[in-house]
Amino acid sequence: MSETLQTAADADLLAQTASAVRTAGSALRERFGEVVRYETREELMRALAVNDDMALGILRPRLTRLRPNAGWVEDELDGGALPPGEWWVVDPAEGNVNHLHALPEWAVTATLVRENQPVLTVVHLPLTGETYTALAGAGAHLDGRPLHVSQTADLGLSIVATSQARPDEDEEVVRRVGASITAMLLGALVVRTAVPATLHLANVAAGRTDVFWQFAGARADLLPGALLVREAGGRISDAEGRPWTPQSNSFLAAAPGVHAQAASALSR
Repeated sequence: MSETLQTAADADLLAQTASAVRTAGSALRERFGEVVRYETREELMRALAVNDDMALGILRPRLTRLRPNAGWVEDELDGGALPPGEWWVVDPAEGNVNHLHALPEWAVTATLVRENQPVLTVVHLPLTGETYTALAGAGAHLDGRPLHVSQTADLGLSIVATSQARPDEDEEVVRRVGASITAMLLGALVVRTAVPATLHLANVAAGRTDVFWQFAGARADLLPGALLVREAGGRISDAEGRPWTPQSNSFLAAAPGVHAQAASALSR
């Protein structure tokens, strides 16, 4: 297939993927509003699984029909490179714990990866109805409007963000997260810390914030936002400024004017 025909086919696929993601988001929105109580880690995991399973029950058959030969990433917490070919990387309830606590910061995401490169992504926020999309080489959009990263050139005037390490994260990573927050508190204007990562990255793509960084992290956390930011004109690297891949142990997304300053702050 020629590059032009492939791009047209991917654009149509993006629209159909967005439809599936919105449908899953509507189902989760119907469950939103009451704080879900739990007393043990096991009860928490069961509550999270209810949301995941509901959304996956909608997403998996629809996305499989769209790309029958594409693989499916079973574990949203997995990292590293994928085998050759096409793969769906899906987070059925990104920010699931926020959903359980009746907090608004959650989304449904689906990303198609081809030969380890994200080709298209959809990030849908069911509570606002907003849908972020990106198609490799064709830009990033919010409900059809083009997205552009900020023009900020001074880290000291920047709003920056990170998401915390996972509850079972290695202690060294947790300490590195803490040190990086301290560095940014000294170097940036405002530091925001919350989950999920994808929503921070959507804000970087939209020019609302200037920098996002994270240590470790999973494919489902980072691939959707990485494509959004890149297609909106931002820079993606690891925290030291080296090229980022899903095997990297850190991640940095920033407006071009502050990327080097952010990497320098995180490397101290």
